[in-house]
Amino acid sequence: MIQKSTAETPIEEIHRIRREISDRFGGDIAAIAADADRRARASGRPIWQPKTTNRTMQQSGDADTSSNGLSSPVGR
Repeated sequence: MIQKSTAETPIEEIHRIRREISDRFGGDIAAIAADADRRARASGRPIWQPKTTNRTMQQSGDADTSSNGLSSPVGR
């Protein structure tokens, strides 16, 4: 007879830990993120920083654009 293990699967463990963290901060995702940031900085390990920030890209091409800067449909 095959006995089922009572140990949780890795997925069950992840879900349990997520619930524990969420409960600890009352479900406040901003508080969870702030705590994670604080712990990462306190660890003394290097933290990756992007070289550039995300910016809105310019529209490409010089196709017909309306006064609001949006492209007009082709053939009109």
